[in-house]
Amino acid sequence: MEYDFVLRFKLADPGPVGDDVVERLGVGGCDDATVGIGVPGRVALMFGREASSGKQAILSAVEDVKRALPGAELIEVSPDLVGLSDIAELVGVSRQNMRKLMTTHAATFPVPVHDGSTALWHLASVLKWLNTRDGYDIDKHLFEVASTAMQVNLAKELQLLNQPVEKRIRALVA
Repeated sequence: MEYDFVLRFKLADPGPVGDDVVERLGVGGCDDATVGIGVPGRVALMFGREASSGKQAILSAVEDVKRALPGAELIEVSPDLVGLSDIAELVGVSRQNMRKLMTTHAATFPVPVHDGSTALWHLASVLKWLNTRDGYDIDKHLFEVASTAMQVNLAKELQLLNQPVEKRIRALVA
């Protein structure tokens, strides 16, 4: 089965640039990704990876990128944090429909992880909630990818929290 997801990395400094990044990724097993190198020092890869599970697809892609680009640091796996418009597009409904669901079912609709001018949810939480409702046929592969993306992103953040305070402070001011 093919799984679609995006990986974003910060490149080592000094690291490869431009065509060198694309060449290394192609040779390193990431020929199933579209590579974006618009921001200096960053790379985004939109994968369509064949694998036995969403988890296997994402983890193998991360390993391939890290092997091809030594020192690259994972920033984010997506889809994970999404707004109502993103959810609506992925599920195939209008934004207004998603907003109505959120407001009509405020007691049970997943709580956003960020609630400001733009609210953000973990996609997996909303898909799980939608799956309990009639009329929504949630793609199990999208749910697998969203669940794995959330787990990887949360594990990455927890790892940062477990660093000694001095190292975190250095990272903030660097």
